[in-house]
Amino acid sequence: MKVLVVGAGAVGGYFGARLAEKGEDVTFLVREKRAHLLNKHGLQVKSIHGDYHFHAKTLLAGDNRETFDLILLSVKAYHLEKVVEELTPFAGDQTLIMPLLNGFAHLEMLQERFSKQRVIGGLCFIESTVDQEGAIVQTSPIHELVYGALFGQQTEKVEKLKALFAGTNAEIRNSDRILADMWHKYMFISGLSGVTTLFRSPIGPIRENEFGLNVIEKLFYEIGSIMRAEGAPIADGIEDIQLKKILNMTEGMKSSMQRDMEKLTEVEADHLQGYLLKLAEKHKIDAPILSIVYSNLKIYEKNR
Repeated sequence: MKVLVVGAGAVGGYFGARLAEKGEDVTFLVREKRAHLLNKHGLQVKSIHGDYHFHAKTLLAGDNRETFDLILLSVKAYHLEKVVEELTPFAGDQTLIMPLLNGFAHLEMLQERFSKQRVIGGLCFIESTVDQEGAIVQTSPIHELVYGALFGQQTEKVEKLKALFAGTNAEIRNSDRILADMWHKYMFISGLSGVTTLFRSPIGPIRENEFGLNVIEKLFYEIGSIMRAEGAPIADGIEDIQLKKILNMTEGMKSSMQRDMEKLTEVEADHLQGYLLKLAEKHKIDAPILSIVYSNLKIYEKNR
């Protein structure tokens, strides 16, 4: 299968490199500056699961209109609209689009552009970054990608991806409950990013504070009530499961959104917490902690 990875950053670059390492036909759709660096120095992965350095195939927006079997879409939400315009010529009638964005605000737009049949579910769990030399640095034991059919008619097409991912040096699995998996991760990432950006702190000092831990718990329960009102297929007791994950994290763990704030870059406030607040308004649910989290992020954006 021919795979197009949109971007060669910390997430898409990592999983794309692991597929290339296995011998799959992988191309990266990148900006001109990134293409120059990759063509000159190659794409380097530094990982506790093994380093890999190779000459990556690249494309720029506007290059030859070849089409791909799978497009792996891993970008920040605020870049999505422009990126979709750039990748559209590379998507044929049978191309599957696998977004790895957090949340759900992006799905409707992608389905309208490419049809519901062609957009499948996806998410990932990985702690990685791009260093000053452009290498992808991955430092934690978890490097997992989960994908699956969003509805029954996609199942046969999605099953064909198993051969593509088999034997990859990463944990890649097909889920028959991908919607629940996506909602669960959405809850976790919205809560974690919300409290770490609100308190400008790694998770350790927040949860060690009596009131900080209380804020985390209340935030998860607000998010859970919103998701249930929307009809999301989330598990009973998922809030307590998420809280246990928070309690088991290392003290210095930061959310990627917090790291973005520290770099004074854009954040995905509207895509994550903002979308949840729209659902809360739709279902007339009061969410005071979530509102404070979102207000903090919007004030940051205004002052940035």
